[in-house]
This record gives sequence, C-alpha cells and structure tokens, in this order.
Amino acid sequence: MSDENTLIPIENHPLEPFLPGNAVLLMLGSFPPQKKRWSMDFFYPNLQNDMWRIFGLIFFHDKDYFLKPDKKAFDKERLIRFLTEKGIALYDTASAVRRLQDNASDKFLEIVSPTDIELLLKQLPKCKAIVTTGQKATDTIRQQIKVEEPPVGGRTRFECMDRELHLYRMPSSSRAYPLKLEKKAEVYQLMFKELGLLD
Repeated sequence: MSDENTLIPIENHPLEPFLPGNAVLLMLGSFPPQKKRWSMDFFYPNLQNDMWRIFGLIFFHDKDYFLKPDKKAFDKERLIRFLTEKGIALYDTASAVRRLQDNASDKFLEIVSPTDIELLLKQLPKCKAIVTTGQKATDTIRQQIKVEEPPVGGRTRFECMDRELHLYRMPSSSRAYPLKLEKKAEVYQLMFKELGLLD
C-alpha cells in the first residue's frame, strides 16, 4: 500500500449481515457502492446492478419483479420476505475498504478488513454453500478458507469447521461484466436448482 492511499478515508460496511436462520446459501459480494448510488437501504442497491433482475427472471419470470412500481428503486421489504422464505443470506467479503477511485469498481477497492467468514457460517447452521459474485470477493474468501477457485458458473467442495460446503463462483451482476442478463440468469438458475431452492 502506498503512502498516498493512507490519506484515503476508510469506509466501514454500512449494512448488517442479512442472516436468516434457515439459510442454505450465503451470497458474498465485495462491498456496497457509494451511498449516492443506492436506491434502497439493502444489498445490491444500485439500479444499474442486475442482481435482483436475475432473481426476478429466475423465480418469477419477470426481471422487474423486485422493482417498485415507479421502477426507480428496488423493493427492500419484498426482497427480505422472499430471501427469508427461500433461505438466502447476504453479506460481503470486506468489512472495511478504501476506494482508490470515486466509483463502485472492485478493481479500485483496497480491502482494509476482510469479513470473518467463519463467524458468519457459525450463525448459519443449515448453510450448504457460499456464492461469490465477482473476482475480488472470490480472491478475498480464498485468503481465509482453503478452497480451489471454481470456474465462473461452477463450484468446488471445501471443508470448514467440520462442515462440508461448496463454493460457487457466479458471473458478476454488474453491467460492466460482458454477459447478457438472460445468460447470467441461466447460470444462476443451475446453482439454485442444485441447492433445491427452485420448485
């Protein structure tokens, strides 16, 4: 880290981990975008991020399902109900970062404090899998947990705290990732089927 970077303020994670007790899947991104990009006070809040459109397509055949009627914000309450019912937990692999540029790109995130992944898993006794949704998140988790990096769209098995789990590596939901929304949804859908989250 250069001396210049020490002048950049440290940002602590603005959200509490979302950890429903029935969660079988823990989704980990890298870190939320700046607040000026938020449409709601929850994970993946940027309207330019397609995570909730991917979920809408897969589970409801409607990419706008989790948008409010005016389509200017995602519907936090609807998301929380759905995620709790399905058993999907959310957090990020970094608890504190420095933004080396004024944007949401992972490439310019310097991780100051990685999240304690084992601490999250202790609160999720039914969790069978972790999914990372970008390269930065994948690299960060692999510094803590001994697991081979899966190919994008794939999974690898690992052991943690006497539990057998899988690490999935999904395509980024950022529009900067060059894959059509429908194609991303197809990849995520396979994971949800393997985990028994799709009827």
